[in-house]
Amino acid sequence: MTAPKLAITDSDPSTTTADVVVVGTIQGPDGLALTGAADAVDAAFDGGLLDVLGTVGATGKADEVVTLPTFGKLTAPVLIAVGLGKPTDGVVDEEQVRRASGAAARALTGKKRAVTTLSALHLGAAVEGTLLGAYQFTAYKSSNGDAPVARVDLLAPAEGTTKAHRAVVKASTAIAEAVTATRDLINTPPNDLFPASFAERATALAKGLDGVEVEVLDEKALRKQGFGGILGVGGGSARPPRLVRITYRGPKAAKKVALVGKGITFDTGGISIKPAAGMDEMTSDMSGAAAVIATVVLAAKLKYPLEVTAWAPLAENMPSGTAYRPGDVLTMYGGKTVEVLNTDAEGRLVLSDAIVRACEDGPDYLIETSTLTGAQIVALGKRTSGVMGSDEFRDRVAALGRAVGEQAWAMPLPEELRGDLDSRLADIANVAGHRFGGMLAAGLFLREFVAEGVPWAHVDIAGPSYHTGAPYGYTTKGGTGVPVRTLAAVLADIAAKG
Repeated sequence: MTAPKLAITDSDPSTTTADVVVVGTIQGPDGLALTGAADAVDAAFDGGLLDVLGTVGATGKADEVVTLPTFGKLTAPVLIAVGLGKPTDGVVDEEQVRRASGAAARALTGKKRAVTTLSALHLGAAVEGTLLGAYQFTAYKSSNGDAPVARVDLLAPAEGTTKAHRAVVKASTAIAEAVTATRDLINTPPNDLFPASFAERATALAKGLDGVEVEVLDEKALRKQGFGGILGVGGGSARPPRLVRITYRGPKAAKKVALVGKGITFDTGGISIKPAAGMDEMTSDMSGAAAVIATVVLAAKLKYPLEVTAWAPLAENMPSGTAYRPGDVLTMYGGKTVEVLNTDAEGRLVLSDAIVRACEDGPDYLIETSTLTGAQIVALGKRTSGVMGSDEFRDRVAALGRAVGEQAWAMPLPEELRGDLDSRLADIANVAGHRFGGMLAAGLFLREFVAEGVPWAHVDIAGPSYHTGAPYGYTTKGGTGVPVRTLAAVLADIAAKG
């Protein structure tokens, strides 16, 4: 995808040369209202812009897009009014700006140049929303249709210096690029994205970055070192598994953070095969691995004063004569044994290997993310991640996720469910004997492999990682890039506060 070029401007949007001017509307206490940043545009309409918008049915609700000709009132021939919804205590928050900017970017498809006033409300959110809303994945289309808007001029906020504004644009652009890199990996079909090719693409993303090291373990190295979970899950495929480690060592790194992401490049369920309906969505079962790899690349670009390592266990879960079976006992990395009761509970097996290995390096924090359980969708829906782990760190991760607009909710790890994972043959079984609390049971399973004393969080993104409906806000169809922005916020918070 060709992303829009962004530039900061302090020019009057009513007289700036562009194809489109974007303004924001809100649902105020007295009905439809303009945001303060649209004052100059309203003045060009002799203070009557609200009347015009009201006449065509604008309400200011979130994601609403209303397009009007300007009839010479503005230099630009077209005006787009995008709704931000209801302010909280009179204040429009960052996520409202992010979503509105995304909706506007989608409406700008095919245009050469636009000017947005939304950036005057919150510059960073406008940058992220614009770039993410403009995202298109067209690698496999013979006809791509209209391209994203080529350039967007961002009206500068009244507060701050030009230097500060440029720094915000740079950082927010890097975050958006990390999300789009994640989306690209998720949206790549599994015949082209399998463990070996995924490892190659991860290596390419990290190439040339200062302070970054990459290691890829192939099936021989995995066997030699005893990664029984990854080998077990990947044994049914003709395309063998991999384990990717990407480490960034920042300047004056004060803390070490391990990121672990599930990388099942396609999940049939194995011998415990899934129903055919919806199985095509299992191309997204490597969303966690894509997110952690992109996050380490982001950390290197933004030069966080941290040591951050991404661990991506990559395997394809296929049924075949060499596939692992229900009833098998696998010896995981580190020696713990697992009785396999369901081969479709494969993510926790590859993750456990990676978690144990990550803990050997003595991280101060560990965050794991994965499309782990359908139970997450049952409990929290398609847009809210479930966050489990050490109480204090779990709550911190969930709160930071919500702060950047990635819905996340802290969930418990009830001790009474742990006994349901007891095995008659091994140290632990990979599923409980019932369907109750499946998301929580998976978290309890992973907890068994986290080293004692390591603050950790497990982020289940089974629903939020992949969007199958119509686009909304800055969320397009397919891979969403969740939880890259959460991970970036956590790293920034650790860098600032420890």
